[in-house]
Amino acid sequence: MSFDTAACVRRAQAGDAGAFAELYSLVYKDLYRISLLNLNNNEQDASDVVSDTVLEAYRNIPKLRDPSSFRSWITAILTAQINKKLREYHKERNLREDIDDLEETQPDKAQTETDFDSVALRQAMQSLSEDERMILTLSAVSGYTSEEIARITGTAAGTVRSKAARAKAKLRALLGDNTATADAP
Repeated sequence: MSFDTAACVRRAQAGDAGAFAELYSLVYKDLYRISLLNLNNNEQDASDVVSDTVLEAYRNIPKLRDPSSFRSWITAILTAQINKKLREYHKERNLREDIDDLEETQPDKAQTETDFDSVALRQAMQSLSEDERMILTLSAVSGYTSEEIARITGTAAGTVRSKAARAKAKLRALLGDNTATADAP
């Protein structure tokens, strides 16, 4: 028995909140992981971004033209929400730059309380640019192809592949694994 996403989308578009909840249950884990990895592992901000994404998707599902593209459509909404949150981070960073310099000498409790599998991987991911981190998480966490990521991010597929290859190379260098270079796209 397979799940008919397109039929469920059509029911949600007709106002069936239960159908939308079914759709959400298909994607919520991926949405959260993508958010968490792109928002410096800040669990609260990741949850907020996912909530904002779901609200935006619920309001706009009647506008979805191709019911079979629900997953990439909601992921595109998520990336817009993440980028909005990242802009807020940049504004806050500019206002608090002097305070942040003073706090660098003390360990950050919030960062040590995450349960992300590898501290080294988490730190390495944060050294990537926002674009590289987004492309890598969409590919690795959600399994999107470079063409799908290109549609979601509004970038050319070749650029997506180049950025993914650079990001993987950076991660390998940071994590000390220089042996695996054959899997670059």
